[in-house]
Amino acid sequence: MGDEVTMGTVCCGLSVGQNVPDFTITTYESEKGDFGERSLEELKKAGKWTILFFYPADFTFV
Repeated sequence: MGDEVTMGTVCCGLSVGQNVPDFTITTYESEKGDFGERSLEELKKAGKWTILFFYPADFTFV
């Protein structure tokens, strides 16, 4: 598997150093008091650093 990852293979996870495929996510924009959208590509073009993490324990009943 090369550096290119397609959405079909994301379910299997990514390793450190691999490129993340572009995605769009719905966000809450506190400045506007409403929902908006962000895409990874738009953040890259703006030169923004992006940290992606997944911590499912915060969203499940224990």
